[in-house]
Amino acid sequence: MRTFSIYTLGCKVNQYESQQIAQLLEELGLSAAVSGEKPDLAVINTCCVTGTASAKSRQYIQRALKANPAGVRVVCGCLPAMNSRESPPCDGDNVHIISSRDDLAQRIAQIIIGGNPLIKAKNGSKIKDGMAKFAKYPKLPQLTSFKGHTRAFLKVQDGCDGLCTYCIVPRVRPDVQSKSIDEAVSEARALVAAGHKEIVVTGVNLGAYGRSTTKKAQIADCRLPIVDLLKELADIEGLARIRVSSLEPGDISEELLDVFCAHSNIMPHIHLSVQSGASATLKRMCRQYNADELRAKIELIKRRLDRPAITCDIIVGFPGETAEDFQETVELSKWAGFSKIHTFPFSSRMGTPASRMKNKVEPKIIKQRAQILRKVGDELGRKFVEQFVGQTCEVLIEDAEPTSGRCERYFIVKVECKNEKVKSKNEKVKMKNEIILVKITAATSEGAVAEAASSKSAGDEQALNSKSETNTNVQN
Repeated sequence: MRTFSIYTLGCKVNQYESQQIAQLLEELGLSAAVSGEKPDLAVINTCCVTGTASAKSRQYIQRALKANPAGVRVVCGCLPAMNSRESPPCDGDNVHIISSRDDLAQRIAQIIIGGNPLIKAKNGSKIKDGMAKFAKYPKLPQLTSFKGHTRAFLKVQDGCDGLCTYCIVPRVRPDVQSKSIDEAVSEARALVAAGHKEIVVTGVNLGAYGRSTTKKAQIADCRLPIVDLLKELADIEGLARIRVSSLEPGDISEELLDVFCAHSNIMPHIHLSVQSGASATLKRMCRQYNADELRAKIELIKRRLDRPAITCDIIVGFPGETAEDFQETVELSKWAGFSKIHTFPFSSRMGTPASRMKNKVEPKIIKQRAQILRKVGDELGRKFVEQFVGQTCEVLIEDAEPTSGRCERYFIVKVECKNEKVKSKNEKVKMKNEIILVKITAATSEGAVAEAASSKSAGDEQALNSKSETNTNVQN
């Protein structure tokens, strides 16, 4: 076994864990397969949060089997942990289904070393030492780089024991646990040393960082431990940007927003797991807030931060959702002015309370509501960007053709490079992972168009290295 490929489905947590697996495989002596090459080992890191994700995971497994029938396949992630009829196909001796994350590293090491007699013969003592090492340290390694990406994800929390009636996650990731601040900071420093200027702090339920449960009614101390983590991360030298991946409305507090206001490298962008704007629907979902409390949290964010980007997840067509309930969600979205709405048609997950609920919404109506909300989201997104036309912002360049990246408030900015020195493809490639000052000229359906500075004077340099006009966190 010499080469590997990894196929990842699902959330930022899964993407982070795939990076860990890739680093482990490289430590074991394998190399990433080049484009068009049939890998000796294919890892499929699956997702099952929706029925569509589960189906795609199974499709990826079948594709990997067909692409190289003689190759070894490792199937991991959330789908094997379901232990249901949705479990992945396991035909063939070369398919390894790993349902437990606790022994994932050791199992992979055993598969590679045990199934590689050529390597064993040539490097017997080294392999023996390697097996001892991974038997002693069964966890996936701390990341030293987030390869292939400009922005790095940093997983600091895992697991959820919540009672949301639609969600399969507590079944496949039930253990609520967190990294220590020291471990998270150490890993963040390594990512910065590898050249990453932006780190996205992520977790299955990020607001539960440092806690043993996600059930707020069982938490006596309402203080958020993640506040302490963000303070430490913000002080890392060379870390230009910190982004928080997703929070529950109940996680928003004055103390949390104090940290945003105090540190200019924490981006004015908050992603909320909203799910619905109707109290009746939220109650059936067993969410830990109602519509009035949700509005109060959004008002707090807007009061404390300067024109913050508030993005969100919303489920449409939940069992029992009436036309009036859906309209309440639309009206709340418009009132909130969400900069982006991730719209999810309700997906019934076997084993969840929602799968047994009556008053199912017809698929045709779910599809119609999803289309309506997506259109509302597109209009709100454009309106949000329009307020910054004519102003400057800082963009972390992620793509060379076209030259584009995300600004402080998360929307994508396509940069028009009028400077003769940066018109060639090579020069544009060199701009990747650079944070540049631009002036927004237009809002588009996908974000914004902006002009890069054609030259830099001393004043321009100072502006580039300070907070831009659109990256100001304000306090009352």
